[in-house]
Amino acid sequence: MGDDLKHLLIAAGLLTATSAMAAEKPQLTVYTYDSFVSDWGPGPKVEEAFEAICECDLKLVGVEDGAALLSRIRLEGENSDADVVLGLDTNLIETAKKTGLFAPHAVEADYALPIEWADETFVPYDWGYFAFVHKAGEKVPANFRELAESDKKILIQDPRSSTPGLGLLLWVKSAYGDEAADIWADLSDNIVTVTKGWSEAYGLFLDGEADMVLSYTTSPAYHLIAEEDDSKTSAAFDEGHYMQVEVAAKLAGTDQPELAEQFLNFVVSDAFQSIIPTTNWMYPAVTPANGLPEGFDRLQMPKEALFFAPKEAVAARGEALPEWLEALSQ
Repeated sequence: MGDDLKHLLIAAGLLTATSAMAAEKPQLTVYTYDSFVSDWGPGPKVEEAFEAICECDLKLVGVEDGAALLSRIRLEGENSDADVVLGLDTNLIETAKKTGLFAPHAVEADYALPIEWADETFVPYDWGYFAFVHKAGEKVPANFRELAESDKKILIQDPRSSTPGLGLLLWVKSAYGDEAADIWADLSDNIVTVTKGWSEAYGLFLDGEADMVLSYTTSPAYHLIAEEDDSKTSAAFDEGHYMQVEVAAKLAGTDQPELAEQFLNFVVSDAFQSIIPTTNWMYPAVTPANGLPEGFDRLQMPKEALFFAPKEAVAARGEALPEWLEALSQ
């Protein structure tokens, strides 16, 4: 046998062996929202960091915005390809539990959340306050009533597909109760458009399509830190700001239960939590070893936090969504 042929066969053998080893790696599929898996989101760094310790292939699948995740999981049911869902929030977890599609976890962490956390199914990974972001230096309304009376144009997200959109619905409901329907009726002519998800709305705002966009008090940190641009800020509303906690959970039907549990433990580790502030632009659920990046100390902190507990959120949504739909259909 000639040397060239020997080398060729050896190379082919090595390639086959390498391919076999790669094929033997277990795959963990995580459904999340589109902005998480974007090039500028946490996804690429999370994937690299977890694959360095799991000896697996982490597959992150973007499914529009947060509320759309639950719809996708309910549609797929026990046949879902997902092992883990990352991107639901406290307004959705009670509904998610009732599907019976999620399994308990055994994760323990020293959480740095504004609320006590003891949920046996869902693991928090970040949190923040909803707010309207606008250009710094502009005079803006101090509450929803003033916003409705103003000529300010706003961009919001659909509460049926977007967790920020649902958060806005519950923000108005928690602040105004039985008067929420009137607030929406008065706000309807301020709304430029309702997008399916956060990314589209924020992009339209950056393109100058509206004066204000529903986002988070932490969103200006992106411009401060990533772009060294202090031209964006968030409006402080005197009725308070609604709080969101985002969560992850494993599917009961996963064929990788141990790997899914490992990922959930990774989610509360410093390796993951240190990625969150400057990629997802939210507060981490567990304080990173090096603390928060410079720039977060310049963000507005609401004087009052508004929040529905998960069970209360279900009832509030049941009242608020028809009010919102009715107001926007006029």
